[in-house]
Amino acid sequence: MFRSFFPNPKWFFSSFIMWSLLCIIAWYVAIKGMGTMLSVGEWFGYGFPTVPQNGASDAVQSAYQEAYSRALDGWLYQYMLVCFGLFVGVWLQLTDNPWAKWSVAGSALIVFIVWFQVEVSVSLNNWYGDFYNLIQQALGHPGSIKLSEFYGQLTTVGVLLMTAIMVAVFNAFFVSHYVFRWRTALTEYYTSKWQRVRHIEGASQRIQEDTMRFASIVENLGVSFLNAVMTLIAFLPILWHLSAKVTELPIVGHVSQGLVFVAIIWSVIGTALLGIAGIKLPGLEFKNQKVEAAYRKELVYGEDYEHRAEPKTLRQLFGDVRFSYFRLYLHYVYFNVVRYGYLQFGNFIPLIVLAPSIVAGAFTLGTMQRIMNAFGKVEDSFQYLVNSWTTIVELLSIYKRLKAFEQAIHYEALDELEFETIDD
Repeated sequence: MFRSFFPNPKWFFSSFIMWSLLCIIAWYVAIKGMGTMLSVGEWFGYGFPTVPQNGASDAVQSAYQEAYSRALDGWLYQYMLVCFGLFVGVWLQLTDNPWAKWSVAGSALIVFIVWFQVEVSVSLNNWYGDFYNLIQQALGHPGSIKLSEFYGQLTTVGVLLMTAIMVAVFNAFFVSHYVFRWRTALTEYYTSKWQRVRHIEGASQRIQEDTMRFASIVENLGVSFLNAVMTLIAFLPILWHLSAKVTELPIVGHVSQGLVFVAIIWSVIGTALLGIAGIKLPGLEFKNQKVEAAYRKELVYGEDYEHRAEPKTLRQLFGDVRFSYFRLYLHYVYFNVVRYGYLQFGNFIPLIVLAPSIVAGAFTLGTMQRIMNAFGKVEDSFQYLVNSWTTIVELLSIYKRLKAFEQAIHYEALDELEFETIDD
């Protein structure tokens, strides 16, 4: 499933993780401070500014901080491009996999875009604070701000969002091609072994449909996981800093950096609840696909052979399909009760946690919006399994089928579940 597309998957993904950690550590230990010497940002108007003299006005200090932050972001982009370029270049030299350009360079591009989208989220979070503070000032002190300031804030976020939209459109287009290339690699591999697997129930479906679904779902889950990790890395320090403004929590009172611990505890509770509620779903999805494949196969045979697909046989096979679906629907009832109940109640957790601080007037409206947004981002990152559980269930079902498929290719005994019959 992976070897047909990725060069030596175990080493490829392991090296990616190790290289990423090394690059992150190097950035914070040494590279970050080298921007003033090595950055080429000056060529594009993003050079590091001169440090203002002691006693400089607040306006000068603010302008310096803004220019320095912009230059540091530019230096980070340069460093990221070098890191990605080295990783991709080395792997392209080490492998002769025909799909390496797509699997190695394509994966690197997707990861880079995910990181860029997280950076956009951080910028939006900062904008929320400034914009809602401006609104609070305007509503509390009429005439204290100019209309140009208000429109200026909207223009700033408009430019940011337009850039994000263009990148998202390009990413969607590229990912579609990426997934289809992965499907092509899987299809070419399986069709070359067709004589060994043609006897397996639903073999044609696995090559025609499961390969596409597997590549698409794995890419989707992988990107979501990377997004969750990068979002956590970006927003956890922000939430940690903003938590200092929260004076106390309901019931427990004062807790240092309490918002971070609330997000972690609430996410762990949700993951555990959904894990217990959905433990049977992967096996049931797998059995459901088996009976669908048997029904579809009999109908296909009926197109070529008159003695196949008789009404009695079709009624029996469709009865298995009906039983399988009804059983699946029943199990999804209590799973969805837990899932939707948890997610809906979770929308009120930030407000409940912030209630004492809001009543005490501990922060401004802009700070509240930043806290709410940062809390939501951190919570969503920790809730990766909660948000992806149904997709993971579908993936496990497909994986079981393709795993049995590959075992047959290598003349191995099929998993016993492959031969398990549907109970009446």
